[in-house]
Amino acid sequence: MQLDPQTDLTFTRVIDAAPDKLWACWTTPAHIKHFFIPKPHRIEACEIDLRVGGRFNTTFNVDGNVMANQGVYLDIVPNQRLVFTDGYSEGWKPAAEPFLTAIITFADDGNGGTTYTATARHRSAEARQSHEDMGFFAGWGVVADQLAEYAKSL
Repeated sequence: MQLDPQTDLTFTRVIDAAPDKLWACWTTPAHIKHFFIPKPHRIEACEIDLRVGGRFNTTFNVDGNVMANQGVYLDIVPNQRLVFTDGYSEGWKPAAEPFLTAIITFADDGNGGTTYTATARHRSAEARQSHEDMGFFAGWGVVADQLAEYAKSL
């Protein structure tokens, strides 16, 4: 995958858990609730239909503000890659204000862990910059830390 620094944000981290455990975390609603948003914020609901075009809907509670996020999966390679977007909702209905397409990859690091990469692709340089200014690296880093900690419990 060729990244575009004008529109893409990405980071990579090695997590001490096998790819199949991280995959399970990312594809099971009960697991998503434990890591997908920086604490103390929380996931109120999560719906997953794990197929291309299937829904990936989450509802966040951030300081009492409830935010519904609807999206679909664009690409699914078990234990290796998930691609989802809020550019569409189920049934390929275009979103009025899409924010990003996320690409999450899981590669066996050869030592029982996973090289985990999270990439956020945006529709414009301005949207990318806005996401970086909102705290992409800190926020997605916390999510990776929470994912690593939660995966140990599985």
